[in-house]
Amino acid sequence: MSMDAISVIRTKRDRGRLADEQIDWIIDAYTRGEVADEQMSALAMAILLNGMDRAEIARWTAAMIKSGERMDFSALPLPTADKHSTGGVGDKITLPLAPLVAACGAAVPQLSGRGLGHTGGTLDKLESIPGWRALLSNDEMMDVLRNVGSVICAAGDGLAPADKKLYALRDVTGTVEAIPLIASSIMSKKIAEGTGSLVLDVKVGSGAFMKNLEDARELASTMVGLGTDHGVKTVALLTDMSTPLGLTAGNALEVRESVEVLAGGGPADVVELTLALAREMLDAAGVKDADPAKALADGSAMDHWRRMIIAQGGDPDAVLPVAREQHVVKAASTGVLTKLDAYAVGVSAWRLGAGRARKEDPVQAGAGIEMHAKPGDSVVAGQPLMTLHTDTPEKFDYALAALDGGVEIAAEGTAFEPNPIVLGRIA
Repeated sequence: MSMDAISVIRTKRDRGRLADEQIDWIIDAYTRGEVADEQMSALAMAILLNGMDRAEIARWTAAMIKSGERMDFSALPLPTADKHSTGGVGDKITLPLAPLVAACGAAVPQLSGRGLGHTGGTLDKLESIPGWRALLSNDEMMDVLRNVGSVICAAGDGLAPADKKLYALRDVTGTVEAIPLIASSIMSKKIAEGTGSLVLDVKVGSGAFMKNLEDARELASTMVGLGTDHGVKTVALLTDMSTPLGLTAGNALEVRESVEVLAGGGPADVVELTLALAREMLDAAGVKDADPAKALADGSAMDHWRRMIIAQGGDPDAVLPVAREQHVVKAASTGVLTKLDAYAVGVSAWRLGAGRARKEDPVQAGAGIEMHAKPGDSVVAGQPLMTLHTDTPEKFDYALAALDGGVEIAAEGTAFEPNPIVLGRIA
């Protein structure tokens, strides 16, 4: 059938349904360079405005998977389980989670990404460990999985190349928020990755792409449906991102906190979410009678962490980078901290150098924010609320400006109940 980009754009612009042949052609032609960026930009905006039905999204996802290779973990002696987070502030959960699930008997092939804007990236965090490598060949990845049980690395260029092109385009054309494109982007990579089961951590709140529960539920349901349609057992948890996770936002800072969790300590919210996701992953993989809480307490999760870091060239005993300059933010009054906005903290950490505005930008390993109180805590005027870290102190004013309106302290005795970490589950 003869196809052209303008006809495909007009179909969706006019609220029509894209035929399977149109979807297959436009994804293939864009990957090969036959369809120009401006044409795909127009189609992405039409999809943002007019949506797609479930069959369209499934076909779009399948076409992106078909644009590249598919990985196969069937030769592994263990069932595989993976986790994907839609991104947030202080979201270091992958770091303790992957070795924890491996310690409980499932293999975890965790393909992760880098941060962009106010959301942190798993690979950026791990690269603050001296020697650690994100880029592994498929053979190296399989070796680490066989020998350790978990691996966290970058996706290869051959995995869903259509998504790589389209994601970069969406980022600069205001179409990142389109639910059909978010869902197909995430699921094309995860399905092509070849995992047997998948648990999705769909963030909700100011620091997430999905600001309200209704949109997050729609995204989660769409992704669970896509996974199911492609034979991957998929479950989603809706989790709070109105407040940063844990007490750190930054790269080396979050690695330190993750190691605390693996040592049996760490902030209660990070431990709670890590265990909740671990239980979902083990259940989806069919691993019974494993207790992830016990694996944290007895040191087996920590053993797997150390082996995983060493297998990827890192030194788990190395001293992590520390920023050269610090600035303390103090409580303006005495009372109850009722707001510590995730987006404000994320943007502030980004401005300090912990994140990037463009994919090619460098990040500072030691930059970020330590939080000394969380919503619900009582505070006294003048006590430290946050410590800002950076190698470039001229950025302090810019980072402090991002925190304006992001912190609220109510009068002493004010009743305050923080949001639960897990807001819902979709299977």
